[in-house]
Amino acid sequence: MLRSNTFMARFPSSSIAVEPEQQLSVSSTNKQLYRTKYFTQILDHFSYNPHSYQTFQQRYLINDTFWGGVHGHGTENKKIKNAPIFVYTGNEGHIEWFTQNTGFMFETAPHFKALLVFIEHRFYGKSIPFGGDKEIAYSNATTLGYLSSTQALADYATLIIDLKKNLSAVDSPVVLFGGSYGGMLAAWLRLKYPHVAIGALASSAPILNFENITSPYSFNNIITQNFRSESENCYKVIKGSWQHIEDTAYKSGGLELLRKSFKICKNYISASSLESWLYTAYVYTAMTDYPTPSNFLSPLPAYPIKQMCKAIDDRKVSGNDIFAKLYGAANVYYNSSGSATCFDLNDDSDPHGLGEWSWQACTEMIMPTSGNNKESMFPESEYDYNDQATYCKSLFGIEPRPNWITTEFGGHDIKRVLKRFASNIIFFNGLRDPWSGGGVLKNISSSIIAIVAEEGAHHVDLRYSSGEDPKWLQDVRKSEVKIIENWISQYYYDLAHS
Repeated sequence: MLRSNTFMARFPSSSIAVEPEQQLSVSSTNKQLYRTKYFTQILDHFSYNPHSYQTFQQRYLINDTFWGGVHGHGTENKKIKNAPIFVYTGNEGHIEWFTQNTGFMFETAPHFKALLVFIEHRFYGKSIPFGGDKEIAYSNATTLGYLSSTQALADYATLIIDLKKNLSAVDSPVVLFGGSYGGMLAAWLRLKYPHVAIGALASSAPILNFENITSPYSFNNIITQNFRSESENCYKVIKGSWQHIEDTAYKSGGLELLRKSFKICKNYISASSLESWLYTAYVYTAMTDYPTPSNFLSPLPAYPIKQMCKAIDDRKVSGNDIFAKLYGAANVYYNSSGSATCFDLNDDSDPHGLGEWSWQACTEMIMPTSGNNKESMFPESEYDYNDQATYCKSLFGIEPRPNWITTEFGGHDIKRVLKRFASNIIFFNGLRDPWSGGGVLKNISSSIIAIVAEEGAHHVDLRYSSGEDPKWLQDVRKSEVKIIENWISQYYYDLAHS
């Protein structure tokens, strides 16, 4: 999600260049990872007006290297046992980025003899309605109105059903995978279209981060706790730095001092833009505080919060210079290679095509996260929905619908509700992930399972494995594989006895 406004919930920042987890060269490895295909998708699944029948080309990536395919030819009296199909429900960005960073699916495919499919979300990447013309598709609320979670889920269901028919694999069980917003979509697709998929692994899916179900203070409280648990001094330095930055900015020559202290490019600087730059580093470092080196949002060392606090606490490097300490911490996130000559605070580039999340965050995905209490490492503040509504109206000319997600998918009293009718969903959450506050953290039933990792970060379970992975992470993945095995075994048993 974007960081262009403090009221908007945040997923990956659009201004950060990233590389795939395995440092794969896209140009040289696409053929090994996947083949690119397109599906002719309908514009509007929910009305029958003539314009609703317009179509667009929806991109999906497919890997059949390990697929067991269709076994036998079958007869009227004999059911065909088909190998499973694993489907990733695409997030708010180019599908290649998520595919290249979802190693868990590639690593488990041989075991399950699974076909891998990664579907791109409408209005992102190359899946653009209105003839693929982004200028038209993104031009106003009339065209952007077709960008919603419900339309996306209908896209996925339609594509999956058609793909299975074309592969003569109508009896192949489908298991859904997704992380972050993609994890929310995986869970919701299982709930809304249970005939399409037998189960879903929803990793770091904050489906409860709506209305008053989750506190608006939760997100930043978790970030604060992450840093404070590493070092009390680190926490105090960051907490006191915001006022110090503002006081310096208002002094004569203060902005120039800040520019030099943080090596900011000469084109633009302000106190608020510098604070946003630092805030972004802290937030995304907390989200990706993985136990091994990563390249998802930015090239980072293992346990990057530890490294940030080490830079802040090291008096040999920075002495008592607060700005030098903060610069050292920011470098962990923005400059791991040490090659950056300056940092551009006015950079609004969007290399992974995340920009249209701003529309979703202003319409239905109203996820309060900006509250800060007195203990927060960020300046004390309250979340105000009215401020967000005013901002969104000025940006798009529309009113947000903060109650729509819970109306469409539920959320209140989720244990009581889902226990009555739902099944076969894994909710993984790492408690170091700021989004975990809006996640499902307790088992709902024997088949709706919450896997919680105290040391886990944002969808860490979906990453490529490493020989350096701690035992708890290995155990999480083993548990997920075992649960999915049971889903598939039960499916085959039911198929054979139906």
